[in-house]
Amino acid sequence: MKKSLKLCLSVALMVLSFVSVAQEKRTDANIYGHVIADGEHLPFATISIEGTTIGTAADETGHFQIVNLPLGSLKIKAQAIGYKSQVVTVEFKKGESKEVHFDLEKDVLGIDEVVVTGDRNEKNRTESSTIVNTLTPKLFTTTQSVTLSESLNFAPGLRMENNCQNCGFTQVRMNGMEGPYSQVLINSRPIFSGLAGVYGLELMPANMIERVEVVRGGGSALYGSNAIAGTINLILKDPVNNSYEFSAGTGFVGVGVDGAGDAAEDYTASMNTSLVSSDGKTGLAVYGFYRDRAPFDANDDTFSEISSLQNTTVGSRLFHRFSARSKVAVDFFNIKENRRGGDKHSYVEHEAGIAEALEHDITTAAVTYDQFFREKDLWSVYVSGQRVDRDSYYGAEQSLADYGNTKGLTYTLGSQYNAHFENSNLVFGMEHVGETLKDKKLGYLDVDNATVNGEGEIVIPHTDNTIVADQEKNTFGLFTQYEMDFNRLSVSVGARFDRYSVKDKDHGDKETGNVLSPRVTLKYDIKEHLQARASYSKGYRAPQIFDEDLHIETSGSRKVLHENSDDLEQETSHSYMASLDFNKKIGNTFVGFLVEGFYTKLDNPFANEYGEADANGTVIYTRVNATEGAVVKGLNMEFNVVPSDKLSLKGGFTIQSSKYEEAQNFGQKDFFRTPNEYGYFAIDWKPTKNFGFSTTGNYTGPMNVEFFGVSLPDPDAGTFIKSDSFFDLGMKFRYNIKLNGAKLQLYTGMKNIFNSYQDDFDSGVERDPGFIYGPLNPRTIYFGIKIGNLL
Repeated sequence: MKKSLKLCLSVALMVLSFVSVAQEKRTDANIYGHVIADGEHLPFATISIEGTTIGTAADETGHFQIVNLPLGSLKIKAQAIGYKSQVVTVEFKKGESKEVHFDLEKDVLGIDEVVVTGDRNEKNRTESSTIVNTLTPKLFTTTQSVTLSESLNFAPGLRMENNCQNCGFTQVRMNGMEGPYSQVLINSRPIFSGLAGVYGLELMPANMIERVEVVRGGGSALYGSNAIAGTINLILKDPVNNSYEFSAGTGFVGVGVDGAGDAAEDYTASMNTSLVSSDGKTGLAVYGFYRDRAPFDANDDTFSEISSLQNTTVGSRLFHRFSARSKVAVDFFNIKENRRGGDKHSYVEHEAGIAEALEHDITTAAVTYDQFFREKDLWSVYVSGQRVDRDSYYGAEQSLADYGNTKGLTYTLGSQYNAHFENSNLVFGMEHVGETLKDKKLGYLDVDNATVNGEGEIVIPHTDNTIVADQEKNTFGLFTQYEMDFNRLSVSVGARFDRYSVKDKDHGDKETGNVLSPRVTLKYDIKEHLQARASYSKGYRAPQIFDEDLHIETSGSRKVLHENSDDLEQETSHSYMASLDFNKKIGNTFVGFLVEGFYTKLDNPFANEYGEADANGTVIYTRVNATEGAVVKGLNMEFNVVPSDKLSLKGGFTIQSSKYEEAQNFGQKDFFRTPNEYGYFAIDWKPTKNFGFSTTGNYTGPMNVEFFGVSLPDPDAGTFIKSDSFFDLGMKFRYNIKLNGAKLQLYTGMKNIFNSYQDDFDSGVERDPGFIYGPLNPRTIYFGIKIGNLL
């Protein structure tokens, strides 16, 4: 690993030899013009020069200007969300200014939008060898998603769930597989650590995200381990124009819920601004987010079902162009969060009957250098990292022994080259990903064992800090992918080789492995509006404890801890996917329909063996390999109908089966907490220029859920129940008011109108906190305001 780290560092240092800080010579070759659509000027469209880092954005009147362009023949590209891009070729000479006008055609189905996740390369959605679903700020607005977790239910094959009554630990399941099977990326980099991921999806504010790209299955060949089910790539906002936006909102969680405690207040505020220099060489985006949510008690037993939450996020993104073909981008953000569940929220943690309390300090930074070669070849060198410092308390019955501290660091060093040829593309690179984690129990004054010495003085012993986990993981990867176009057929062949080591410093154990993950995809354009795709990919998960095992289920009767079996082996997957993607304008209506089948065979899949409680009520869940494997298969469907620019309908549905090949706990083959069907829809209607209405829905089918409640004859043995189905319906109203060069938006709405919410929560100090399922929130009313020049 040291050699691979040195190799990556040496490549990163090579960047210095390519960076020229000298000022470019002024050519006085300029371009100016406007962008229109349907006869009207289109504000804030993006104008870029292909094969360079040069770009700008049209102003609010739809006009643009770029000065001192390189001389010669240049391809000028105009693009905007909801419109097809347009490219014109212009010849530039020294001292000449050219006027260029763009007339963009609507692309309401998003088939021409640029995506990067499918192939680690910028491509139009229809050209990508894999299906890429995009969640945009428009969807965040339609669904009133203030954090990432609230929006992920609105993509095919994805389902968000809450796994703990006490602290609100959430995870996203993709194609029927639990959270650790999906790779969460930030700007295409795998630095979203397992420690951050335990609560991180609820911590990432939507206002810092430009879009979310979702690739189901097949990502492992390019992104490494934990991409068996797919990848979720968070693309942060770029400074492309001078803009600003501020919003503030208030929500009331649990309004009018029978048998519940008082509704919980939920206050949010966010801001975004970006500035770009007059020459377009430097830009800065700054964003901030604040949230304060009170706890909610669904069954009025004084113990919360939804935890309290205070979140403050600040961040920025900076870019600078050294030349027309080189650029550096810097990202930084910090999240500070406090959350707590249980009872007696106004008391210190160890005075409560149950308390699960977390204080997070998450700092993320990244630097990327891009250099163009030849006409459009792009070389990128990047380094990024995420540091997590977490203070925790998982305790019950006034225990002093359950305070802890966890520190984690994840970093990535890598280099990638994208080569473009006449009818083919080649991507290759290398990456070193390192993770460290140290989890410890903090010492305390043991008052219960106090003694009196010979002089009559009270002596209170002090316990020492105890190391629970001290782990280190290093992965060095080499990846490549070659794509060839044969008329209507596109063939993409790729592979990634990973050498990983997982070291447990506390126990002296070390696991190593070499993994080759191939990937093959085929795309065939049956018609211009109909595409067929098929793919095979191999993936893996290494035996480690960097995920939800760092969450501890706590009650007055039992505490659940996780550990790996001594002979736990690497898990391997074989994934097959096939899809048909239809997008066409029929009359005046745009229609899109996607049907996608998936089949994943898991060899040596991870499964839990439930242990028996010891004298202190501690239960060990041991991760083992299921000897006969598992199969996850199903069908994702998505539709998109846009009859006019005032009305859009979007929805998706998944039918699936997730089973071990031999019975596991409680004699069941089905994966727990995995419904066989689930889906969503979102409708947005804008009857007038300033008034808009949206309605959304999420359906969750029945599923098996484990239960270890004290009401059972043998709580330690537990049982399982078949849950009800749920339908979460929401509505939102918004109204825009013109304010000179900006707009003021007023909005109000309700989520889960019919309160389709779990009604059989366990209660009291000895409740089973893992017995929670269904929608994330009960009936919730909200309202707020936004102001900005991009609304």
